[in-house]
Amino acid sequence: MNQLRWQKSSFSGGGEGECVELADGPTGHVHLRESDRPTEATTVTPRALSRLLQALRTDGGPALRG
Repeated sequence: MNQLRWQKSSFSGGGEGECVELADGPTGHVHLRESDRPTEATTVTPRALSRLLQALRTDGGPALRG
């Protein structure tokens, strides 16, 4: 996965570490990783990522914050 072009999420903080990074894969999948663990990544479909983000915005957001 070293050939992927990783982009830091706009929701990540400005400092080092604790950043979520995303990369488009050649097969249309999206790769996600934590910046402090660059050798560990998960791969999802764009639809699955969209559903996850929607769930976090609606149902999971408040539960994750407190």
